[in-house]
Amino acid sequence: MANLILKGKIETTDTRAKEIKSRVEKMVTLAKKQNLASMRLLVSRLPKKAALKLYNDIAPKYLERKGGYTKITKTAKKRIGDSSKVSIIEFV
Repeated sequence: MANLILKGKIETTDTRAKEIKSRVEKMVTLAKKQNLASMRLLVSRLPKKAALKLYNDIAPKYLERKGGYTKITKTAKKRIGDSSKVSIIEFV
């Protein structure tokens, strides 16, 4: 989750992307509240640098949006080691 927040876009397996999506969406919803309690929860769940970026930079962009902050794009690539399907997850 921290890498997605810091970089904005990551390449991972399909199952990880689905799990990351649900968790990041909840974090963005929490950060949209813009209060001290939500900031403290973010810092406890994420590394401090990622929590600050989510709270200060990413969440204000989505104040008018009700949900769907991320999207998963499936690619035709497969990972070399185990041939698992790879997809890209990024913020909308």
